[in-house]
Order: sequence, then structure tokens, then C-alpha cells
Amino acid sequence: MTVSATPATPVTIATSDAPDQPVRTPELESLYRGFERELLVPLWTEIGDLMPMHPTSAALPHVWRWSTLLPLAERAGGLVPVGRGGERRAIALANPGLGGMPFATPTLWAAIQYLNPREDAPVHRHTQNAFRFVVEGEGVWTVVNGDPVAMRRGDFLPQAGWHWHGHHNASDRPMAWIDGLDIPLQHYADSTFFEFGPDEVETLEAPDRSRSERLWAHPCLRPLTRLQPTPSTPLLAYRWEYTDRALTEQLALEAEGHSATVEPGHAAVRYINPTTGGDVMPTLRTEFHRLARGTETVTRREVGSSVFQVFEGEGQVTVGDATWKVAHGDLFVVPSWQPLTLATDRGLDLFRFSDTPLFERLHQDRVQIGSNDNAEGMNQ
Repeated sequence: MTVSATPATPVTIATSDAPDQPVRTPELESLYRGFERELLVPLWTEIGDLMPMHPTSAALPHVWRWSTLLPLAERAGGLVPVGRGGERRAIALANPGLGGMPFATPTLWAAIQYLNPREDAPVHRHTQNAFRFVVEGEGVWTVVNGDPVAMRRGDFLPQAGWHWHGHHNASDRPMAWIDGLDIPLQHYADSTFFEFGPDEVETLEAPDRSRSERLWAHPCLRPLTRLQPTPSTPLLAYRWEYTDRALTEQLALEAEGHSATVEPGHAAVRYINPTTGGDVMPTLRTEFHRLARGTETVTRREVGSSVFQVFEGEGQVTVGDATWKVAHGDLFVVPSWQPLTLATDRGLDLFRFSDTPLFERLHQDRVQIGSNDNAEGMNQ
């Protein structure tokens, strides 16, 4: 008769001489071995890690240089085909604190995507919410549920979960942009679904404006045929000309002595869902920030993480103990509860996306402005 070995347990509990821990005895060791066999973990040995005094994200502040990312993406364009299997020529940012996972933060995924001339990225859909932000170039069309949407410099293009979408480069030049998704969140929650569509986008039409823009991109005007709120924005393109104008006018009003900016020299806008006035997607917040010449922001920290990309200009970024000079295209990560300060001599434009809506819905959002210990936004 063969006797099977006792399966190994993944639980390991160590005794400690710390003042808040029980005294080491043979009986305590025996108790801990019993816990291990039954897959039990006592709170008193783990409370410092599970319930810290403030958020201590495994993610680290980090910066990725566009001047390095773009040449690597170009090399991938010559070596890696786009088609079934890989689906997209997308290269994800891997935060150095997350063990090699392709995640920018524990909840956010960011990547540079590259499409060669006349190339198609096949159609698929997934439950992850996604967007594209174009830091430079044009020529690619993203086709969402059959609606062709032009992608141009400065455009923000949301694409909610479970919508069919593919990309087509109609030009004779390659194009790169950044993708943002909530992949890590859905991966952790075991809530992901994915489905293949056609190998090519269903239309090569190239209208100046998509159908979604023709219906929804009229400021403060809502079609009476669409009065029900939707969980994500039905508008598929937020054009740079409107973003730029809104930021310019905020700073102009400030210069005229009117209250229009979030702080001196700091203009900012949030992309919203026109059916609710809330965030464009349930899990993602997207914003654009403009710092005038000679501006330094007040230090800010908040629950939840964010990714920034420099659209234009130059500046200095401090996240926690890390400080970098940043310029066009550079991306950087701000982990949860890490203090952030931005400064610029010449002016700085920044695109930002974050997971803030999650924490607001859970009533766990908290913001600290300045170096004091007073936090706003959460019942204490």
C-alpha cells in the first residue's frame, strides 16, 4: 500500500521576540504548526502588514522616458507582427515594485502601442475599460462598434469595456500612442472576459467626425433621444482643440483677476461622461493639467494611484523621495499616498489618469494638501 505524503502548506508562521508578540514556547510553536497545516493565519502576526498606519503601496515612483520608449516600439514594429495571438503591438510599463508584472500600479495598466502604415489591429472586445491618448502624430482610426474615430495629437479617446474595437492605420507613416486600462484591477478580481472579433476593422471610412461626436460633442447640449445615464461615456473622442481652449481660458481669466484655476498658475480639466457629469468610466478618472511658466504646485497626496504623461513642455516632478526632470512624452507613476509636487520654469502640459473613482465609490478616498496631517474627503 502506498501512503501519500502530506501536502506542503503555503502558510508559514514564524515566532517573534517583538514586544507585541506572544512569548516563544514549544507550545506556541506547536500551535503555529497546527495553523499552518489547516491553512490558518493569526491576525496578531500579520496586522502590521495588513492594517498599516497609512497606505504603503508595493508600487514605486518611477519614470519612463519617451525618448527610450519610442525607439523600442519602432524596433518592435519591424520584428513583431500584429494579428491573432498578440492582438496588439502594445508594450506595457512594468512598475519596479510589482515583481515583473506588466502593471504600472496595482490597479492601472499603461502601454505604448505602435501601428505600422496600412496595418490593422484585429477586432476584439473585453470587459476592461480602456482609453487611448495621442501624444504625437495622426493617421490611425480606432473603430468602436462600427464607428470610425480619428486619432490625432492631443486627443483623448475612451473605449468602455465590452465594446468591439480594432485599429487601422490609413496613412503611410507609423503611429504610436499610449493605452490605459484597468487590467490589474480586473485581473485581481477575477472578473475578466475577452472575445475575438473579425481580423480586420469592419469599415475603412474616414469621416472628419465620428457618429458619437456628431451626437454628443456639443457643449452643454444633450440629445433628447438619449436621456438615460450610461455607466461610461458614449462620446468616443475628446478633441485637443477643446481641451487646449479650456485650459487657455482658465489661465487668461486668472490673469484678469478672476478665480478660475485650481491654484495659482495651475489650470486643469476633467474629461466627463455627458450622461451623468461623472467620470468617463466607472474605474478610471482622466484629466489634463497645464502649469504656466514659473509655477510650482502645492504638495498633494491621495489614496489611489495615477499615471501622468507629459504632453508638452518641461518641468520637475517630485514623487515621494524621487525627483526627475521630465519632458515631452515622458510617463511617471504616483503610487497611493505618495506626495506629489510639480514645478516648471517654461510651462508644462500633463495628461493624467487615475483609479480615484474606485475609492470614492467605496468612501475610502482621502486627500492631503500641503505638508500638514489634515486629510480631506474621508469620514474619520
